[in-house]
Amino acid sequence: MYHQRWAAELARLETWTGRVAVVTGAGSGIGRAVALRLARAGAAVAASDVDESTVEETVRGCERIGARARAYALDVTDRDAVHGHAAQVAEDFGGVDLVLNNAGIALKAQVREMSEAQLRAVMDVNFWGVVHGSQAFLPHLIASGRGHLANVSSVFGFIGVPTQSAYNASKFAVRGFTEALRQEMLAERAPVYVSCIHPGGVRTNIARSARGVADGEREKVAKSFDSIARTTPQRAAEIIVDGISRRRARILVGPDAHVIDALPRVLGSGYQRLVAAVSRRLVQ
Repeated sequence: MYHQRWAAELARLETWTGRVAVVTGAGSGIGRAVALRLARAGAAVAASDVDESTVEETVRGCERIGARARAYALDVTDRDAVHGHAAQVAEDFGGVDLVLNNAGIALKAQVREMSEAQLRAVMDVNFWGVVHGSQAFLPHLIASGRGHLANVSSVFGFIGVPTQSAYNASKFAVRGFTEALRQEMLAERAPVYVSCIHPGGVRTNIARSARGVADGEREKVAKSFDSIARTTPQRAAEIIVDGISRRRARILVGPDAHVIDALPRVLGSGYQRLVAAVSRRLVQ
């Protein structure tokens, strides 16, 4: 019986050999790690980033593994550019099987001090970048006959956190958008699986590059983040690729992600006092 269950589970797993994977925000951090992980699994990788030099390094890493890969400069906030990118990738690789909308930025700011321009910048990358990528690539994923779309939200898509209102807004929006899209694919019986990814603390440069942080505070903020970020990008990539391969609707990355996912379900709105108290202690 055990061997039958194991065989059935193995049969459900996606395999990536010879398939085409698209990863945005692939110049560093989680995006780069996932691109390399997929390359090791046999996928061809179309890697993009707004910083072309960093994504070229990612592609060189994929090629050293022996994978077919190509770098693209892409601003995910530009709808026309993303739709053009989807068409170009489909032409370059002959189709698309997996899309990971990963590109994102962070902002640390109090609501009463945050400018509209700062909020719009975060929403444009984190939310509209996901919308653009989803809409542009869906026809290609459907055409593949066995496509998979994975959008990166965050544990901040589960709970609100002081000074993270813009980031919270974008990641809650990604979660809602992705869960609704998954249901549309299920209702239509479209051949596309949809996953929403919720990383916890992952040791990337997102804290060091966060907007709204004064230069004199940047290293302090980064060290504080590093002290609680227990998951490496490589481990995050393992969890993400495994979750996608198992066609999971929700992928929690890191032990802290499981804890934070449970907070609002166990405590209800009471989680907010707890998070506020922890945040107050961290800034003292």
